[in-house]
Order: sequence, then C-alpha cells, then structure tokens
Amino acid sequence: MRYLMMSKATEATPVPDEKLFTEMAAFVEELTASGVLLATGGLAPVGVRLVSEGDELTVTDGPFTEAKEAVAGFALVEVRSKEEAVELARRFRRIVGDGESVIQEVFSG
Repeated sequence: MRYLMMSKATEATPVPDEKLFTEMAAFVEELTASGVLLATGGLAPVGVRLVSEGDELTVTDGPFTEAKEAVAGFALVEVRSKEEAVELARRFRRIVGDGESVIQEVFSG
C-alpha cells in the first residue's frame, strides 16, 4: 500500500535548527534503507490554483490568503497498512514538533 504523507505549514511550524536536521536525516536514512520511503520533498510556499466550473477555468497565482492550508512538504511511502503509515507520521511529528499532517492512500492505475 502506498500513502502520500503531507505536512501542512502552520504558524506553529518551527524554524529548522541543527537538531531537527540531524534527526530528520537519520529518519529519512532509516526509511530509505528499509525501502519504505519512495520520494520526499519540500514544496514552495506559493503555487498556482486552477478552478473549473462548467466551461470556465480560472487560474490564480499564489500566495493564497489561507497559507495555513498550504502543504509544506510530502513523503511517498510504501507500507503494509494504514496503521504503519500513521506510525511513521507520528514519528515524523515527534521530530518536527507541533503542526498538522495528512495521510492519504495512493491508488495505482
């Protein structure tokens, strides 16, 4: 089972320090070595929003007023169960501190 794990930016998101970088590097190395981590990355705080309604398509450049809804980073993992994905997200949150993460199963085509 593949899960996309997303971390949302919030006002509580800490400024990364050396300890966070060290702990995160060890976590990423562990998941990569075990074959669980397929991809990871941070996302720019701005983007482009596309909204379609009937025949109309509206394209809006960010940043957006609801920045707290913006996804700041992601990890794509392959695990045996939703519970395993939740446990990885718990470990991630313990490393990075307060904030919000979202986990969604990725369906294969």
